Amino acid sequence: MRKIKLDLSNLDEVFPKNFTKEQIAKAKTIFLKELSFSAHKFYGGKVQTAPKAGVFGFNWFNVWYTPGVSKVSTTIRDNNDTSFELSNRGNYVAVVSDSTRVLGDGDCTPPGGLGVMEGKAFLMKCLGGVDATALCIDSTNENGEKDPDKIIEFVKMLQPSFGAVNLEDISQPNCYKVLDTLREECDIPVWHDDAQGTACVTLAGLINALKLVEKKIEDVKIVLLGAGASNTTIARLIIKAGGNPKNLALFDSKGGLHLDRKDIETDERFYRKWELCETTNPQKIDTFAEACKNADVMIALSRPGPETVKPEWIASMAEKSIVFTCANPIPEIYPYAAKEAGAFIVATGRGDFPNQVNNSVGFPGILKGALLVRAKKITDNMAITAAKSLAKFAEKRGINTENIVPKMDEMDVFPREAADVAMQAIEDGVARIEMSWDEVYNLAKKDISMSEKTLKMMTESGLIDTPPDEMLQNALKFAIENV
Repeated sequence: MRKIKLDLSNLDEVFPKNFTKEQIAKAKTIFLKELSFSAHKFYGGKVQTAPKAGVFGFNWFNVWYTPGVSKVSTTIRDNNDTSFELSNRGNYVAVVSDSTRVLGDGDCTPPGGLGVMEGKAFLMKCLGGVDATALCIDSTNENGEKDPDKIIEFVKMLQPSFGAVNLEDISQPNCYKVLDTLREECDIPVWHDDAQGTACVTLAGLINALKLVEKKIEDVKIVLLGAGASNTTIARLIIKAGGNPKNLALFDSKGGLHLDRKDIETDERFYRKWELCETTNPQKIDTFAEACKNADVMIALSRPGPETVKPEWIASMAEKSIVFTCANPIPEIYPYAAKEAGAFIVATGRGDFPNQVNNSVGFPGILKGALLVRAKKITDNMAITAAKSLAKFAEKRGINTENIVPKMDEMDVFPREAADVAMQAIEDGVARIEMSWDEVYNLAKKDISMSEKTLKMMTESGLIDTPPDEMLQNALKFAIENV
């Protein structure tokens, strides 16, 4: 068995040579899960609270706390907006979830979401220079039901301490009411990353994929498998970005969304799905297989695969078809199988395959831009601007069928995205303060660089322990033995 490197750069090369493509894909998934579990146990999670101000002598405790801090309290009392500059509020995000739809694992109980929410906070700090806290809450009411109003009330109550809120892993239909209510009624940005974040990065990938196949967004036929928060928002943003709703068709577990879906029309909780029933799929196609015929684009965010999407569906699509299969942790069909079926461009939500369409290149920059101009909300225009910013960044450095969106290690994408989003916030009239593009870019770049340097310094100095080699090799051995 070949040893796995600490940086995991040889992950595709360590499995037995007699493994098939499918076995390698399965083994990678098992390895990453096993290593993640061991690493979380080793570190006790992955985020912590650390001071950003110095203690230069004993009396500095009296500066940072009582009696000195009294002037800070009274100043904020007289003008609440000063809290953004006199506390960490201006760079602080609450990651809120009731853990009812955690990645591909469903309802994990409130504490079960902590791994993902801490991950969100980890990425915000590393990629956006943003501080964040995971807040997993119990949304169960006295009747034993998951109650969206409890989430709404909780977020409204925490507003004074945060500059923005990132909603995550809230099951539908509750997610629609929670986001739409809080976007309108809160005085800080409330962002649902499963919905808006995934939609933003998917749109970025679609923009560049369409450039490569020389097709226009207003002309292409698009089929979407899954009609949850992600795909319904993807469809909405595609339409706002120029897509023709008559060329779109969405499918949930019961079939196509269209005007004959009375089960959706009569359930007011699914109003976002009904809006799409009214505007898309005018042919009232009921089977996904039928809708795939001559489709230019497939976007799947549904049930984890690898056999959720059938190769014959892809084979029936138009020439130079674009296939996004983004279920986690396993895509609806593996990329190699989609390519063998005839797909021209394939994207997934995973970083160990080409074309990772993942909101991790979206939310750190988007939230950073919103925070820097103290935005009151994140508009759809801001999300579309972020998508165009991502697409432009990738196009400028070069795109091809295996590389249509920026990667998380292309660090300059985040301050640029932040600056573009901030300018759109100002244009949309939701920013509390105005700054130039260069001012936002430079501030964002400075904060991101500081986070990067801090992590590197802590790792190299031993303040962050290096995982033992045995941990990595045991995870690899476990993966090989359990394919």
